[in-house]
Amino acid sequence: MRVIAGSLGGRVFDAPGGHRTHPMGDKIRGALFNILGDIDGLTVLDAFAGSGALSIEAISRGAQSVLAIDVDKEAYKTVLANVASLDLKDRITVMRKNVGGWSRNNQDQTFDIVLADPPYNDIRPVMLQKLMQQVKLDGLFVLSWPGSEPVRNFEGVSVLTAKSYGDAQLVFYRKNG
Repeated sequence: MRVIAGSLGGRVFDAPGGHRTHPMGDKIRGALFNILGDIDGLTVLDAFAGSGALSIEAISRGAQSVLAIDVDKEAYKTVLANVASLDLKDRITVMRKNVGGWSRNNQDQTFDIVLADPPYNDIRPVMLQKLMQQVKLDGLFVLSWPGSEPVRNFEGVSVLTAKSYGDAQLVFYRKNG
């Protein structure tokens, strides 16, 4: 895998082995960050971090800091290795936690952008709703969702846009005031 754009553009990093994660492809990742636009100085939560691709891309494009969370042991080790190899330990914090449990225990921690790319075989709308509380007022929640699924509405956020990319779609939500 590679960083698409920004200060780390072109740098390569690893994806976890096995079939438990589905790394977001370059095309969709590029589209996500093009839609987000200028993220300079913003804070980001990368829930279901997988390889850390979204975390790394966010830092490359100017995010101030990222918290990357994944419960999977291989994904966690891969993100740690990627962060170390790209010398991003001071900007990306990596945790091996269940994101739902982490959210429940950290209700006061909020971010400008929450990126959620859950395993497509284990999507839990209740957990996604919990993650919405981690978004700052007027912040963004971006959900990578199976392309075959209808766009879901969640309490406390409004759908800004949904873009389809074959077997995946990106849904952008804004936290309401």
